Amino acid sequence: MSHAWRALRHRNFKLFFFGQGISVIGTWMTRLATTWLVYRLTHSALLLGIVTFAGQIVAFALGPFAGVWVERLSRRKLLVWTQTAACLQSLALAALTLAHVINLWEIIALAALQGLINAFDMPGRQSFLVQMVDDQNDLSNAIAINSSMVNGGRLIGPAMAGLVIAAVGEGWCFLIDGISYLAVIASLVMMHIVSPINRRDATSMLEQMREGWNYVRTFWPIRTILLLFALISLMGYPYMVLLPIFATQVLHGGPATLGWLTGASGIGALVSALSLAVRKSIVGLTRMLQIAAAMLGCALMLFGLSHTLWLSLALMVLAGFGLIQVASVSNTIIQSLVPEDKRARVMSYYTMAFFGAAPFGSLLAGALAHWIGAPHTVILTGAFCVAGSLWFTLELPKVKAVMRPIYQEMGLLPVP
Repeated sequence: MSHAWRALRHRNFKLFFFGQGISVIGTWMTRLATTWLVYRLTHSALLLGIVTFAGQIVAFALGPFAGVWVERLSRRKLLVWTQTAACLQSLALAALTLAHVINLWEIIALAALQGLINAFDMPGRQSFLVQMVDDQNDLSNAIAINSSMVNGGRLIGPAMAGLVIAAVGEGWCFLIDGISYLAVIASLVMMHIVSPINRRDATSMLEQMREGWNYVRTFWPIRTILLLFALISLMGYPYMVLLPIFATQVLHGGPATLGWLTGASGIGALVSALSLAVRKSIVGLTRMLQIAAAMLGCALMLFGLSHTLWLSLALMVLAGFGLIQVASVSNTIIQSLVPEDKRARVMSYYTMAFFGAAPFGSLLAGALAHWIGAPHTVILTGAFCVAGSLWFTLELPKVKAVMRPIYQEMGLLPVP
């Protein structure tokens, strides 16, 4: 167990863990409360997809630009600003909701603002991990612990949100979220970071963007992993958008049922993250990608067929495990392979793989659910996840052939 939490030996990462751990609970409360608020106001699966699309498409569009920009800035200062902006966004959402004047267009506008913030926050946060951990051998463990923290919040936040919504309404979830950002801002301010000297390239931002794109496009392991992650984001993630429909129309419940479904998915996600934290080596993680993608797809297909709460909850655990396993393993492998001078740019493409595919997946899922129903939609998207796992299995030998000499040079594999 001490090995599983070894990255917490580093003071800066420990501060980040506790500060972000509080904030992420509020973030998940807001996600569920926003979904429920939109569904309560509109009763439309299509509009659920549109709101999610608005919150993610901005991050996708700005991804390459944000990656280059992040490499030119102090990561800690950038994160203080992005977390402050996210705090103000949540407080604005709370004020409008508690005043009972909020409408759909305001929700969409504030979701788009959050997407703008995330475009810079996510690559900044991912590439900042390496500065918070002094021993680079602990980087993969820090990524796994960070994922555990996010998914612990995914377990606690929705359950709390379901109770808060049922008791006093969605606005209080947004208010709690806004206040929770103060914890992570405080943790960032308290850190002692020796920032690397930012290189002031004579090359333009456009040339740096092209350099980053060429690296991602031509380096086979990262290219293949990002393609699989994008497919899972497109077809696997959007089931979260449809959960209010399953909670009400399929399982005949309310906000508490939605909280249980989201919380069950969070349990699987947390177990997934912890399983990565206890690993002693990143060797063998590529095999987990194909297993996790197949598990997610099968769980979604069966979830679409289920009309029983306990079975649906069990399948949500498996779906949450598979989804986060793909995301976290992809992150860990990419961070282990990418050179430091390209880290923020490459992680911006990781952000794009999610924020580019997920919004279109949300729109697609919302439209399909409107036409053929939510259960059939989830069955169809699950089948695509299984197909993605099969494709990755065929690509795996070529991916391993490129990764093997790199891991041998790092001392992770024996040299023949």
